[in-house]
Amino acid sequence: MTKCYQSLLPFPSVKRRKIEANFSGGDITSNGGIGLLAQVDKDMGLLRSVARAMGDPRRRASCDHSQEELLKQRVYGLALGYEDLNDHDELRHDLAMQTATSRVETLASPATLCRLEQRSDRHSAWAIHKVLFEQFITAHKRPPKRLILDFDATDTPLHGDQEGKFFHGYYDHYCYLPLYVFCGRHLLVSYLRSSKIDPAKHSWAILSLLVKALRRHWPKVEIIFRGDSGFCRWKLLRWCDRHDVRYIVGLAKNKRLKRKSQLWMELAESQHLLTGKKQRVFATITYGARSWDRARRVIVKAEHSSHGANPRYVVTNLPQGDQYLYDKLYCARGDMENRIKDQQMDLFAGRASSHRWWPNQFRQLLSGLAYTLFEGLRARALQNTALAKASPNRIRLTLLKIGAVIIRNTRRIRFLMSSACPHQELFRTVAFRLNSS
Repeated sequence: MTKCYQSLLPFPSVKRRKIEANFSGGDITSNGGIGLLAQVDKDMGLLRSVARAMGDPRRRASCDHSQEELLKQRVYGLALGYEDLNDHDELRHDLAMQTATSRVETLASPATLCRLEQRSDRHSAWAIHKVLFEQFITAHKRPPKRLILDFDATDTPLHGDQEGKFFHGYYDHYCYLPLYVFCGRHLLVSYLRSSKIDPAKHSWAILSLLVKALRRHWPKVEIIFRGDSGFCRWKLLRWCDRHDVRYIVGLAKNKRLKRKSQLWMELAESQHLLTGKKQRVFATITYGARSWDRARRVIVKAEHSSHGANPRYVVTNLPQGDQYLYDKLYCARGDMENRIKDQQMDLFAGRASSHRWWPNQFRQLLSGLAYTLFEGLRARALQNTALAKASPNRIRLTLLKIGAVIIRNTRRIRFLMSSACPHQELFRTVAFRLNSS
């Protein structure tokens, strides 16, 4: 890229006043609110726990930056919107970032952060997942009565020669196929997979591990497995039946299902012709594919509108009514897709630009840690505010990306934030809540 060495940058004049700009303002940051996220991290002990769980194979006497400082720099950078390691070439000199990572010296270079990612392995992924699970347990002050585990997969597009890449026909490009597991807004699993697999691959093993771990803490909790039709595998459903796990899973349409539900489809169509409005009829049928071990309860949603018939099928072992299970329980899984978008779009979980597999898995988990910090901020300080249900990107733009002059000496560090900040009262409220929690 061509470099411009002109010091003064001219702009159109205003009322005969000449407008000039340069980058000689001194210690000014656009990340004035990062202290809020650092306070949340300190309260949760998130990145400290990850650093301890991962371990550090380096010779400490030769290291200028601890493992915890490197993790903070990388995760806070993602939270602030800096997705690329090269961004840290300048960001390492930002006094706000230095303060958030508990340093007063220059932060790590992109090369040092790259080495952190390149030495990640299976142990690192397991350690981070263990911390995410512990954070989920700690977030509950009393044993929950019911937990719904949402499983879903998405695509991470690939544009290079990454390990394990494969062309996926449904998504129509080379990609990975990561598996996410959420319980409410809590991230439990962020597992990178090749796209050359069944979408339900490994979900059985992950569900088994989660159920056993959850019941060690809460033996009486009711656990519900929820997923779309990509996770409807009879061996997985049989395992749930045998281990007292409830499930509600989508079922792909086929000719046999359409024949079995024909009566209700005709009823919905006749009601639509009479009223001119969309009609829905719910019913239960017993269905088992030839490959299944036995038949199971299937909820039929027979829908007819001006666009024609739109049947949907859900297999479940829950006892409640058909419409309640479909509308209130199964359709609620759509909220999980928003959680995946938070990570893929707002926190750059889809940036799998390393050639090697495990660094790409590590980057996806770093995004998960940034997401967990945002959820910690939401739980501790954003309740009953305009940001109570906001996306990470909106929280970032409202509370973190604030211009500030930083004055630092041997006694204190002062952040003089912009007097024109439109969200001053909200910022004060959030800071007060964090300091009093």
